[in-house]
Amino acid sequence: MSQYLALPELPLIAILRGLPPADAAATGALLYDIGYRVIEVPLNRPGAAESLAILKKTLPADVLLGAGTVLAPEQVAQAAELGCQLIVSPDCNPEVIRATVAAGLWSLPGISSPTEAFVALRAGAHGLKAFPAEAILPPVIHAWRSVLPMEVPLIPVGGITRLGMADHVHAGASGFGIDSTLYSPDRSVDELTKRARAFVDAWRQIEH
Repeated sequence: MSQYLALPELPLIAILRGLPPADAAATGALLYDIGYRVIEVPLNRPGAAESLAILKKTLPADVLLGAGTVLAPEQVAQAAELGCQLIVSPDCNPEVIRATVAAGLWSLPGISSPTEAFVALRAGAHGLKAFPAEAILPPVIHAWRSVLPMEVPLIPVGGITRLGMADHVHAGASGFGIDSTLYSPDRSVDELTKRARAFVDAWRQIEH
């Protein structure tokens, strides 16, 4: 495994919080057909483990499947058993990072300062989740980039909109985690399709 997280050509993480197991296969297939190759299901909602198991079984092998809101090393072990390759957290917990690395999985912990960023990297993190993105504006990302290794993927997450993506990328963001602005369990298939395509179009229109 590389020192840093290997992001796909479309580095947008589809965060499916509250994904019902009954909808998992169809939702995963829809997002895959639109171009998404990183899909995350946070563990802090009922049915998350079952939904991850279904996604692992039904999605093509080139999907990077992630468990989100991972707060403890034992959850890393659970995610590994479900076939996840990516461990995403809202916080910087060196124990979770080290457990992730030991399990041979990608580590993407949440950080909100340069101090937390370097704590995460020293523990072995493969990328950094800038969270919450609503409070980490492009000038902050730009300042972080002046001290962080350029190879480190920096992924803003939280309230990402299509209109704000370009400014973050130009400041140094490597991709985005897209949560409720993309997916909600009560959102129709047509609305999810519309939003998923709009984010892809917005990414492709950015000058990288």
